[in-house]
Amino acid sequence: MSKPLNTLRDEGLSSFAWRVGKWMANRRNPYAPVPLETVYREDVIAVDWTTPQDFNSAKVARPKTGYNIAWVISPPSAIGGGHHNAWRFMKFLEDAGHNLTLYYYSAPKFPKFTLDGIRRTLDDASAFPKLKAEMRMYSPEVGIEGDFHAVVASDWATAYAAYRYSGTAKRFYFVQDFEPVFFPAGSDFVVAENSYRFGFHGLTVGPWLSQKLTREYGMKTDHYDYAVDSKFYTRSNDSRRDDVIFYARPTTPRRATEFGLLVLEEFHRQRPEVTIHLAGWDMSDYNVPFAYVNHGAMDVRELPPLYNQCAAALSISLTSSSLFPFEVMACGVQPVVNDADNTRFALGDNEHIDFVPLSPQAMARALISAIDRPDQVEHSRKISSSFSDVGWSDSGTQFVDAFMRVMTGGK
Repeated sequence: MSKPLNTLRDEGLSSFAWRVGKWMANRRNPYAPVPLETVYREDVIAVDWTTPQDFNSAKVARPKTGYNIAWVISPPSAIGGGHHNAWRFMKFLEDAGHNLTLYYYSAPKFPKFTLDGIRRTLDDASAFPKLKAEMRMYSPEVGIEGDFHAVVASDWATAYAAYRYSGTAKRFYFVQDFEPVFFPAGSDFVVAENSYRFGFHGLTVGPWLSQKLTREYGMKTDHYDYAVDSKFYTRSNDSRRDDVIFYARPTTPRRATEFGLLVLEEFHRQRPEVTIHLAGWDMSDYNVPFAYVNHGAMDVRELPPLYNQCAAALSISLTSSSLFPFEVMACGVQPVVNDADNTRFALGDNEHIDFVPLSPQAMARALISAIDRPDQVEHSRKISSSFSDVGWSDSGTQFVDAFMRVMTGGK
């Protein structure tokens, strides 16, 4: 008992109580993340990627009724941007005459997902296009059953299920981010990184991911360009604007929410009269040291009216860029974006984007400049007009063309 008593004497009751609470949480917390909990262990064990597999060299002529495609993906959430995007491109495949079967991959014991529950989620959220696809729950004991021409993985865990399919289907990897860095160095990092070595053909969002996977893992890839859904995101406010918005999602570390709050703390110190909006996650339980409007997670239909109140938006992406900068620009908002290869590759050479180093003071100054510029209204018009012809249909064509080229050309 001498060590606990010494700690109590040296640090005081509050610090001692904190240490006890942390110790108990680490020992007893049933909700703490467990390594490899999001992938079936038997899937990982069954995949020996060190023996190269030739998944994609054969040419497969298109049947009159279209290709049969199995798409493996985790169960969707109403606010999951990655799922929204995946459904968008599934719809492009269906519109091109192909037939999809969705396999929902959910390895953790909880939460429990059912097909009826998933259907309700899809029906209740406006961002999901309606698909004709058959839906099935994946289990490693059964695997992917049926005669498919192609199998598409959606993330690192589903890549293991796609690899295990026993048929001759071509293998594709719908890559939306560099997922190993979702984890610290450890088992999840290793298993996620290995999925890029399976010999699948990568179909990536933007050129940054495509080049990275080819350069570092030898993966054959094609990319489709970022775009914006003009059905939702349009400029409707032609008046001068005073507000600022930040996509705050602390559950997604690659969006650097805590660093963004440092930027906004400095911004608020200099401009305390400006309304700051936080959207993406309920921030009420977080220590936010300035006044703000807490919007939490929002349906896509609610976002354009909010964006149209704002003069500037703070966007931070440490891996693949989110769609947030594109969506706010379509609404006439000046984005302030962290300056890095991943963001410049994704967002391109757009003169209306303010790329700023990751410095709280520098980014705060950029937000202030966007609000203060005397031609703010005219500048807002120019920002929005630069996205007048940037829609997902062109990206869909890129995606389907790349898919067809691999299916019929053997590359």
